[in-house]
Amino acid sequence: MRRHEKMQDETIVQTVQEGDAVSTPPAAEPASETSVLQAEVELLKGERDQLLDRLARLQAEFDNARKREAKERNDALDRGVTRAVEPFLGVMDNFHLALKSDGTVEQLRTGVELILKQMEDALKGLNVQAVEAVGAQFDPRIHEALGSIETKEFPDHQVLEEIRRGYRIREKLLRPAFVRIAVNPGQVAE
Repeated sequence: MRRHEKMQDETIVQTVQEGDAVSTPPAAEPASETSVLQAEVELLKGERDQLLDRLARLQAEFDNARKREAKERNDALDRGVTRAVEPFLGVMDNFHLALKSDGTVEQLRTGVELILKQMEDALKGLNVQAVEAVGAQFDPRIHEALGSIETKEFPDHQVLEEIRRGYRIREKLLRPAFVRIAVNPGQVAE
C-alpha cells in the first residue's frame, strides 16, 4: 500500500508540475510588451486630452461668470445712480426756468423757496435727512464747531448757529453740520 501511495503522490506532483508549466506564460516577447506600453501611453494621452479639454471649459465658464458678475455689478450701480439722480432732474428744470424768468425779486425768491422744498423732498425720498443743529446740544459725532459765541443766555455747548447743514442717510452721517456753539462762562466755572 505504501508503494501505491508513493506512486500516486508522484503522479500528483508530476501533474501539478505539468499544469504549472502549461499555466505559466511563455517568456514575454519584446514586441508584445511594447504594444502594451504603447496602448497604455495612448490611453494616458486620451485621459490627458480629456482633462485639458475640461480645464479649458472650466476656465471659459469662470471667465464668463466673472464678466457676467462685472456687468451685473455695473447694471446695479447704474440703477442706483438713476434712482438717485431722477428726483433731481425736476429740480434742475426748475432752476433753469427760474434763471430764464423776468419776474420780480420777490417772485424769484418764492420760486427758489419752492425749488428748495422740491430738493428737500427728493432727498427725503432717498432717506437723506438734515442733521439737527440749532437749539441742539453740541455732538462732535454729527457737528463740527467752527467757532463759539460767549453768552449767558444759552447753556454751554448749545448750537446757536448753523453755518452749513449736515446730512445723514438713515443712521450713517454723510457730512457733519458746521456750527457755532454757545460758551457760557457761568456754567464752565461750575
